[in-house]
Amino acid sequence: MVKFLENISIVAIATVLSRVLGLLRDILLFAFLGTGSINSAFIFAFTLPNLFRRLLGEGALTSALVPILSGEMEKGRESSGFQLLNRVLSRTFLALLGLVAAGSLVLWSIFGIPDLEERWYMGAGFGILLLPYMIFVCLAAVIGAGLNVLNRFAVVALSPVWLNLSIILALVISGGWAGHSNIELVGYLCVGVLAGGLMQVVIPGLVLRKQGWKPRFSLAGSARLEELWALLLPGLAGAAIIQVNIAVSRLLALWLDETAVSVLYLANRLIELPLGVFAIAVTTVVFPSLSRHASAGREKEFAETFRKGKRLILAITIPAAIGLILLGRPILELFFAWGAYGREDVVSTYSILGVYACGLPFYALATYNTRAFHALKNTRTPMRLALLNFVLNIGFSLGLMREMGMTGLALANVLAIIVHSLLLRGLLTIPGSPPKTRFIRRPLLKIMFAATGMGGVTWVLWKGTGFLLNSPKMSGLAAVFVLVPLAVVIYLALLRLVRFEEVREARALWDALIRRLGKKD
Repeated sequence: MVKFLENISIVAIATVLSRVLGLLRDILLFAFLGTGSINSAFIFAFTLPNLFRRLLGEGALTSALVPILSGEMEKGRESSGFQLLNRVLSRTFLALLGLVAAGSLVLWSIFGIPDLEERWYMGAGFGILLLPYMIFVCLAAVIGAGLNVLNRFAVVALSPVWLNLSIILALVISGGWAGHSNIELVGYLCVGVLAGGLMQVVIPGLVLRKQGWKPRFSLAGSARLEELWALLLPGLAGAAIIQVNIAVSRLLALWLDETAVSVLYLANRLIELPLGVFAIAVTTVVFPSLSRHASAGREKEFAETFRKGKRLILAITIPAAIGLILLGRPILELFFAWGAYGREDVVSTYSILGVYACGLPFYALATYNTRAFHALKNTRTPMRLALLNFVLNIGFSLGLMREMGMTGLALANVLAIIVHSLLLRGLLTIPGSPPKTRFIRRPLLKIMFAATGMGGVTWVLWKGTGFLLNSPKMSGLAAVFVLVPLAVVIYLALLRLVRFEEVREARALWDALIRRLGKKD
C-alpha cells in the first residue's frame, strides 16, 4: 500500500505543478481577453482537438491499450509490447491525419454560411489552426500508456506542463510585451498550443526510448492488435458519445450568448483542479494495477486495489467539493479579478462553480468505475451507459437552459453525471469482492463526518474573515493561504480521530520518505 500511495503522490505532485501553471495560464487568458466573444471563440476552437485527445488519447484507445500491454509485460515480453505500441502509433497517426483534413474542411464550410454572429466565424478560423494539435496530444497519450504500464508515471503527469508553459510564453510575449490586438494575441496562442503539443510527444518519447522502445512505422497485424480493436470499438463509441456530449453543451453555451462558453469553461477548470491533481492521479495509478490483476486472474488483489482506490477518491473529492462551495468566490476574486475579468464575471462564474462542485465526487467516480470496466475488458456496458448519459444531458439541458441559462446547462451536466455514476457502479461486478455496501458504508460515514466538521469550522472562520477584512483581494489571500491549509489540517485530524485507514498508510509513506532522505544524508 505504501508503494501504491507513493506512485499516487508522484502523479499528484507532478499534476500540481501542471495545474498551477494551468491556473496561471487561465489568469492571463482571462485578464487579456475577459469573457467576451474572442475568448469564447478561442475556447470553443480549443475544445475541438481536446475532444479527440480525450476520445482517442486519454479515452478509449488508452483504456483498451493498457490491459493488452499489461498482459504482454506481465508475461515478460517487453519487446512484443513495444512492437504492439508501434503498430498502434502508426495506425493512430494515419487516422489523425485524415481527421485533421476532414475537420478542417467542415470548419472551412462555416465561412460559407451567411449572417452568423462573428464569434462563429472566429471559432471556425481558430479551430482550423488548432486541429493539428490533436495529432501531437493523441500520440503523446499512447506513448504515455506505455510509460504507465512500466510504472513511469511522473513524466506522463508532467506532460501538460510543456503545453502550459508554451501558452503562458505566447500570452506574455504577445499580450504583455508586444501589446498586440486580441485577434493577434489568439494567433500567438495557437502557435503556443502547437509548440506545446510537439513537446508533449517528444519528451515522453525520449523517456520511453530509454526503457527500450525503438520507434518504428509498422502496419503489420497481430492477434493482440485484433484483441485491441475488439475492446476499442465499443469503448470508442462510448467515449465518442461523452465527447459529443461535451461539444453539444459548449455549442448550446455558444448559442446562449457571447460569455457563456468562457464562464462555463472557467468554472469547469476550477473543478478540474482537485479532480486532476488527486482523483485522476488515483485512477492513473490504479488502472494498470487493476489491468495486471485482471489479466493474471488475481480476483482478491483486484477487489482490494479497487476498494482502496475508491476510498481515496471519496476521501479527496467530498471535502474538495465542500471547500469549493464555501471558498469559490474568494478564490475567483484573488486569482481572476484582473484586467478584463471584472466583479460581475466573478459573481456569474461562482454561481456555476457551486453547481459543478456538487457533482465533483460523481465525476471522479464515473471515471474510476469506467476504468474498472475497461480493466476487466468490458467496454460495452460503459458504451451503453454513455449513450444514456448523452440523452439525459441533452434533455436536461434543453429543459433547464430556457429558464436558468448557463446555470441550467451546468445543472443538467451534474444531474446526468450523478445518474451515470450510480448506474456504472450498480452494474459493475468486482470479482472476489464482498457486497458493495459492506466495504464502502463505514469509510463513507467517516469521510462525511470529517468533511462536515471541516466545512462547519471553515464556514465560521470565513464569516469572521469577511467581517474583519473589507478588501476582496485581502479576503481572497486569507482564504487561499490561511483557511485552505487550515481546513486540510482539520480534515486530516478528524479522519485520524475516526481511524480512517488511509491516514495510517499515508503516515507510513511519510515515514518511509523521511528514512530514505536520512539514508541519502
